[in-house]
Amino acid sequence: MDILDLSGKRAVVTGAARGIGRATADLLEQAGARVFRIDLDSGIRCDVSDEAQVEQAFREIGALDILVNNAGIAVRKGSFDITLAEWERVLAVNLTGLFLCSRIAARSMKDRGGGAIVNLASIMGFSGGLFPNPAYQASKGAVVNLTRALALEFAPLGIRVNAVAPTFVRTDLTTPVFGNPEVLERVMAHTPLGVLPEVGDIARAILFLASPAARCITGVTLPVDSGYLAR
Repeated sequence: MDILDLSGKRAVVTGAARGIGRATADLLEQAGARVFRIDLDSGIRCDVSDEAQVEQAFREIGALDILVNNAGIAVRKGSFDITLAEWERVLAVNLTGLFLCSRIAARSMKDRGGGAIVNLASIMGFSGGLFPNPAYQASKGAVVNLTRALALEFAPLGIRVNAVAPTFVRTDLTTPVFGNPEVLERVMAHTPLGVLPEVGDIARAILFLASPAARCITGVTLPVDSGYLAR
């Protein structure tokens, strides 16, 4: 038996239109799952920070075994420049949206005897980072600890909750990094393996945590960071 086989499983991936979300949705489908893609722009359209929209989306989807909380945004401004509205929007999507999707999905999972939730954290949830980005860093630090909290709360229901913490990956969110040679050079100076992960590397870590291969793993945030946090 393939321990990464997800045949017969029903999965939701948020923020699935592009980047890590799209790669993850594609990989879960390749592993046999039926995948429902939630995004602002395509698939099941939903703003994850809006509870009514999330409730409606999950009603349409029905029974669920796997949730990947990938939807996220960043406003790369320092503490003196970011507006309150920008700060609140980042936390609303990255943290509140993750919480709303998790608790709504868990209701369905407990009726099916369990399930798996995988959150997208970040190395910025463990580190002050290389560049000022307080809203994103605060939200991802909260994701790390919320992952632990939900893991303990949902464990009696047979629901595992874990997270993946990527380093800089080439996506829409990191265009300012990869588009600036000086900034990229600084990132690479903090990358011991000398190579940054691609979206597929993050998707494979998510597949592992969502699969039977990780059946005794919960409350863990797995860095996929090419050694960034080992420094």
